[in-house]
Amino acid sequence: MLKWAFAFLVFGLIAALLGFTSVAGASLAIAKVLFFVFMVIFVVLVVAGLRLARRPG
Repeated sequence: MLKWAFAFLVFGLIAALLGFTSVAGASLAIAKVLFFVFMVIFVVLVVAGLRLARRPG
């Protein structure tokens, strides 16, 4: 998912440089949403992993 966010970011930056502002804005918005979804999933998995690591056998 982080790869897709990075791909949309690069695509949005290239589109902005070429003057396609609506495409660039949409692409950067998608990249932002994907990044935040990735961060939420990452934090949930880290917390779950820490809870499972502390659980007594």
